[in-house]
Amino acid sequence: MVDSDNFCQLWLTCADKAGANKIAKTLLDKRLVACVRQIPVASDFHWRGKIQHANEIMLLMESRGDLFDEIEREVAKLHNYDTFVLEATPVTKISKKAGQWLKGELKNVR
Repeated sequence: MVDSDNFCQLWLTCADKAGANKIAKTLLDKRLVACVRQIPVASDFHWRGKIQHANEIMLLMESRGDLFDEIEREVAKLHNYDTFVLEATPVTKISKKAGQWLKGELKNVR
């Protein structure tokens, strides 16, 4: 295990599989993320004064914090929600081989 190199996990919900696939492919093609996991989730949330329920696809993505703004711009172009929630969780430790893999797969902006 080694300290991370500004690695983060990104979380984003999408309305459906088609939208999730489009976002995943674009972010992978641009090397803004190294891996995207698609997880079906049931979401309950406040929206416009009411409690809403939706079946969505959660994208859990491996990336770096310095790529967040570029990722957010790409998501804004593609996402079918006007108000989407893209969140980053810092990774404080990562296995050595996984860290090497991420370094090699992500866009270098430094």
